[in-house]
Amino acid sequence: MRRLIKIIIFLGAAFLVSYICFKFIGGLTKGFKDLVIDNKMYVASTELSVPLYDMSYNEVDKLTRGTEIIIKGDKIVNNNLEYYKINYNKNEYYILASNLVEKKEDVVQEKELYVRTSLTLYEDINSIKINGLVEKGEKLEILGYNNLNNDGSVDVYKVKYNDQEGYVYSKYLVNTKEDSLKNYDEEESYQIHKKRGNSWGGGDAGSLDYYPYEKPKFEDNVMPNEVRSLYMNAGVVKNVDEYIKLAKESGINAIVVDIKDNTAPAYPANAMKEYSMTNYEKAINSYDDYKNAIQKIKDAGLYVIGRITVFKDSYYSKDHPEDTILDTATGKSYNHDGSYWPSAFNRNVWEFNVSLAIESVKEMGFNEIQFDYVRFPDRVKSLEDAGKIDYNNTYNETKAQAIQRFVMYACDEIHKYNAYVSIDVFGESAHTYVTPYGQYWPAISNVADVISGMPYPDHFSTYEYGFKEPVWTIPYDLLYLWGDEFVMARQSEIPTPAIVRTWIQAYDSIKSPYVTYDANMVSKEIQGLYDAGLTGGFITWNGSSSLSKYKSISSAFGKEY
Repeated sequence: MRRLIKIIIFLGAAFLVSYICFKFIGGLTKGFKDLVIDNKMYVASTELSVPLYDMSYNEVDKLTRGTEIIIKGDKIVNNNLEYYKINYNKNEYYILASNLVEKKEDVVQEKELYVRTSLTLYEDINSIKINGLVEKGEKLEILGYNNLNNDGSVDVYKVKYNDQEGYVYSKYLVNTKEDSLKNYDEEESYQIHKKRGNSWGGGDAGSLDYYPYEKPKFEDNVMPNEVRSLYMNAGVVKNVDEYIKLAKESGINAIVVDIKDNTAPAYPANAMKEYSMTNYEKAINSYDDYKNAIQKIKDAGLYVIGRITVFKDSYYSKDHPEDTILDTATGKSYNHDGSYWPSAFNRNVWEFNVSLAIESVKEMGFNEIQFDYVRFPDRVKSLEDAGKIDYNNTYNETKAQAIQRFVMYACDEIHKYNAYVSIDVFGESAHTYVTPYGQYWPAISNVADVISGMPYPDHFSTYEYGFKEPVWTIPYDLLYLWGDEFVMARQSEIPTPAIVRTWIQAYDSIKSPYVTYDANMVSKEIQGLYDAGLTGGFITWNGSSSLSKYKSISSAFGKEY
């Protein structure tokens, strides 16, 4: 019995000691926790970085938003401001408590931003589907963002605009309405364009955008400094070996190949199946034959460019008459010189052509996408004035605005796939006015990677610019003047001009006096362009892609100019 009592007393004492120790240690732990807070938090702000302060509350450094930090201790109040102490780069700093959040998704604290450049509102962050247009100066409510870059910037914001949610690129936004209404270089180059009003129905130059546009250089897709190109239509793809052989023998380093020309789709792309079954069904080449041809060009070490006609597409117009330019008398698609034109104001048309471009880059391996017919029909002003055609202008844009905005949209999406974007324009677009069909050289060149004028000598008026002889008989003089007086002047009026790579006439003149464009005449074209400063290269325009014609003028391709 006595032994049992001893055991009970021993166990009771042990329990009491354990309890006291537990409470003591718990008290110590609680006391320590009360003294030192050691929590993970994230730097948050409406700006890309926030200040760091030394122990005297002097600003001494910056910390990028999104940075993960460990705070030490309780909040410290100084001059009615709350701070936390942190260790960063082996030093102690203070940081404002208002610049810290517990969740990474809360680090971007913008609540509203303003549109600096009229922009596309996207349906989904991973899609090219368009929800609408938001004009310059409009306010957007910020709902979220896609991801944070190393410098604290955001690529894409989720926004709300007029009760509609969508996604926009951050590069087109600014913090205040005042800043959003400003124009780039307000007091200098912008004034040049502002003075060029709406003379011919294409819109006024002052309503377009001239902010610097970042031009990419892709490490895995290097564009030659000078691109000398042959043009191949879809019908000659089966003879690609002959064109490659000629290119390698004559100093050509690139080939332009049609992806889609009006009524001549090159291969049955999935984008055609989705947006235009007629294009899909009318494809000239099989998928495999076309892919093999493009691969041969690439294997030969040639830079390969895919050409797409955009706003001249009779097959798309057949499939979607609601997206076309309409004849108001009949309510049907307007027929312009035997072809039908999807409206450049229509965003479904934008989506189709950019989707086709992206697919062609991904599936076929194109280095560059070249868009042609990036314009409205020409020579229709009298019909417009008489109210005989309806452009389906959903957003009440000018023609030039729609064209520039399409180029922005195309570049934003195609650049994601490490491919360049070039735009074909009429030679007239280098003049000091907005053309009736919406092309204005500075507005397009400022955005695109490459701009390709089409100053075919026999397309000019006979005595253009006061020449005494038919201008197609003197290609050097004509193209030197065009390049020097017009193109180089327009290039100097914008902050981020595109590379100029010019289409040259590689066919015999179609006007009297008829002139054979032999190697000597073609050389004169190129020399005139290069002497004017347009040294980015050339592309041979011969609609039939005549191999025999190319061979006959091939000595002009590899010369030093």
